[in-house]
Amino acid sequence: LACLGVATSLTAQHMYALPSYVYIAKDFTTQAALYTHHQYIAGFLMVGAFAHGAIFFVRDYDPETNKDNVLARMLEHKEAIISHLSWVSLFLGFHTLGLYVHNDTVVAFGQPEKQILIEPLFAQWIQAASGKVLYGFNVLLSSADSPATLAGTKVWLPGWSEAINNNSNSLFLTIGPGDFLVHHAIALGLHTTTLILVKGALDARGSKLMPDKKDFGYSFPCDGPGRGGTCDISAWDAFYLAMFWMLNTIGWVTFY
Repeated sequence: LACLGVATSLTAQHMYALPSYVYIAKDFTTQAALYTHHQYIAGFLMVGAFAHGAIFFVRDYDPETNKDNVLARMLEHKEAIISHLSWVSLFLGFHTLGLYVHNDTVVAFGQPEKQILIEPLFAQWIQAASGKVLYGFNVLLSSADSPATLAGTKVWLPGWSEAINNNSNSLFLTIGPGDFLVHHAIALGLHTTTLILVKGALDARGSKLMPDKKDFGYSFPCDGPGRGGTCDISAWDAFYLAMFWMLNTIGWVTFY
């Protein structure tokens, strides 16, 4: 499920990054529809992989058979895995939202010059290395006197440099601070979805609050009214919550 999910997501990306037949690059509706279709299917497959991982841990995992193997080691240091994912998600969320709210507020109060605008330097450098001269990096293919650029005029497709630097087409769209914010908002969505799924699967057999969780199965509402802190913490509940994050994140990506 995990491998198929990655392959399906890659297929979605390639609908525009590597157009599969000659006219699709000009047919934006088809491109967007095929991207959206494959990306949502990929989301379901990836979330499903974690759901079935959790089911395996509850129903089929045998501590004796798996002594000292990769599964046992994952469970032994699950706190480190979960806490790292947690602080990454919190860092991404608060910084991205903080920047966005700050910029939104100063613009609303008529002081756009007070925005905190961070250029995506690394991504711009990658575009420059592939021939986009606008950013002024003067590196690799965007450098007029690099061997690759000089060879390119004779060896490669004629007009490749003009195509990359032409602002009226969709090859190498110019990116700026807005893309930087969106990139990190999407990273927040991806990391939070992953955090919920990984925690749900690694805690499926038991957690600090409920060490005997595995005895209740993959899905349970809680251990009666008398035991606090056991409601909505089954592996199924993590899967259910992650579904919302997955669908929402792909929504952001699609509209971006």
